[in-house]
Amino acid sequence: MPRFVAFLALLLITAPVSFAQYEGTGDLKIAKPEDKQDVASTPPPAGAIVLFNGKNLDAWCKKDLKVVEGKAEPKAAEWPLVDGGAMQVKGGDIMTRQTFGSFKLHVEFRTPYMPKASGQGRGNSGVYMHGRYEVQVLDSYGIPKEKLAQGDCGGIYGIKSSSENACKAPTVWQSYDVDFTAPKFENGKRVANGRITVVQNGVKIHDNVEITKDNTTSGMGGDPATPGPIVLQDHGNPVQYRNIWIVPVK
Repeated sequence: MPRFVAFLALLLITAPVSFAQYEGTGDLKIAKPEDKQDVASTPPPAGAIVLFNGKNLDAWCKKDLKVVEGKAEPKAAEWPLVDGGAMQVKGGDIMTRQTFGSFKLHVEFRTPYMPKASGQGRGNSGVYMHGRYEVQVLDSYGIPKEKLAQGDCGGIYGIKSSSENACKAPTVWQSYDVDFTAPKFENGKRVANGRITVVQNGVKIHDNVEITKDNTTSGMGGDPATPGPIVLQDHGNPVQYRNIWIVPVK
């Protein structure tokens, strides 16, 4: 086989499967035309801290820190950048280098089309507030709202399922707008639990929900009285993220 032809064949063989998982949704039944339309991307407002603008991962590091001379230091995040100003999950959880208390967070994401997968294996990822409290990312398109579980898309994992199924179809860009109020401590004693409001694609799915745990499943743990990073989870599926920004709230 000529060298150039062999090279092309190798590219086809080694091309990531995830590429095909964003090319369409086959015969998936679409309930409404807007379910196939990307959410309008929201630019960061004045005063926002841009965490990801599609150009680099400078604001992020791997969640597993390296130890240098007895001190924990961050390792550079290595998720691949892909077309459309996005990054794709690959190579372990990542977290912001900065930590935050209370804030307003905007995240845009999309899940791959994985028709042969089911349950938690279908476009799974998650966004963690303080590295501890997860808002689930999953392909939960078409699930009746009365059947939504805490592990479905938009659920606050282990705490509360979404009040509505606001999901768009897989491969379509979606958004979370999160208002997070950190738990309050005085003299080492908790005086107020954290609270969270989540809007998905313009639909409020959680309204001032009380966070009654110090850590949800797979969270980082640590002292809940301290600020924490935003964590994006690698659950083994090629979920994509774009346009992430945060506004700290005092």
